[in-house]
Amino acid sequence: MIGQFISLEGGEGVGKSTQTARLATALEARGVHVLVTREPGGSEGAEAIRGLLMQGEVTRWSPHTEALLFAAARADHVEKRIRPALEAGQWVLCDRYIDSTRAYQGGQGIDDAAILALHGFGSKGLLPDRTLLLTLPQGAGEERALVRDQGVADRFGARGRDFHAQVAAAFDRIAAAEGDRVRAVDASGAPEAVTDRLMEALADLLP
Repeated sequence: MIGQFISLEGGEGVGKSTQTARLATALEARGVHVLVTREPGGSEGAEAIRGLLMQGEVTRWSPHTEALLFAAARADHVEKRIRPALEAGQWVLCDRYIDSTRAYQGGQGIDDAAILALHGFGSKGLLPDRTLLLTLPQGAGEERALVRDQGVADRFGARGRDFHAQVAAAFDRIAAAEGDRVRAVDASGAPEAVTDRLMEALADLLP
């Protein structure tokens, strides 16, 4: 049996990490064997690249270099962890995946076709069975992230409001164009209410 591949996406502070953990618990209660992972990272090689991507000055890497580094990290992650888990029949829950590269680096002018071409080469084009896009009103996620990070943000969280607005707009475009795969989910309110909405968005895939 091939497992299901689920990614959680969204801008800063929308609750992806919290909801990935909560969703894993809810799925396991339904008897689903779940692997929880993240990007960038998830494998030894990809975690090493994560350190390069997330630390340092905002200007450390150009958008082109970031796209290449993300593609390299993802290729190792897919080969070492995601595909083996799916082939073993597990559900994979991934905190960010290819759509984050499309939104963050694409929002800085990198052509979407180029990002997908890198993904096709490095990760053989593997896409999630379902992508859950967590959404909040503009500015709300950044405010949550400020509290979460206590003023010490990574290279992406530290960027200005205009950048994050571009990221949100890019996610919206992806969701509008790929509605069969991507489901937008309201991330406001109590965590348990958000988890319920995520489970509803997976209802057709659940055993």
